[in-house]
Amino acid sequence: MLDAIRANKGGQKALGLAFGIVFGILLQKAGVTRYEVIIGQLLLVDFTVLQVMLSAVVVGMLGVHFMHGRGMVNMHVRGGSFGSTMVGGLIFGAGFAVLGYCPGTVAGAVGQGAMDALVGGVTGMMFGSWLFAALYPRLTPFLSRGEFSHMTLQEVFHLSTWQTVIPVAVLIVLLLLGLDWLGY
Repeated sequence: MLDAIRANKGGQKALGLAFGIVFGILLQKAGVTRYEVIIGQLLLVDFTVLQVMLSAVVVGMLGVHFMHGRGMVNMHVRGGSFGSTMVGGLIFGAGFAVLGYCPGTVAGAVGQGAMDALVGGVTGMMFGSWLFAALYPRLTPFLSRGEFSHMTLQEVFHLSTWQTVIPVAVLIVLLLLGLDWLGY
């Protein structure tokens, strides 16, 4: 069945669109497409964004590792560098600070009719992507500085996948419960 899905490029696009729409609806229902919620997170007075992201991490982590164990997906852990992390963080942070949206919440906010997300967010993402592509040849030496390996927590601590995934999931759930208990 999975081979048939992989071979059907049109079906993959339809699945991607369907999951994207569901993702946008869930972002909107959680409230993280609202400017006030994003700014509240930045001011550390509203932790809705953190709660949504941590919930997504737990669900995604468990789901991906479950599917990987069943041979349904392949995992390819990529290395990185401090240079590329810095540049990406600065670009993301600048857009986030100026507009109060990240790329996912921009799409959700556009879907619910927010003109600031449409005009500022979509335009900003297109301009930022173009600018990065134009500057990429000059940035390449900096982007590769401070390379780090593609080791996983399992490899670092010499544990099996589930010996790592379950405790991390439990810690995140405890953090979520703690935030809820504190009234965030």
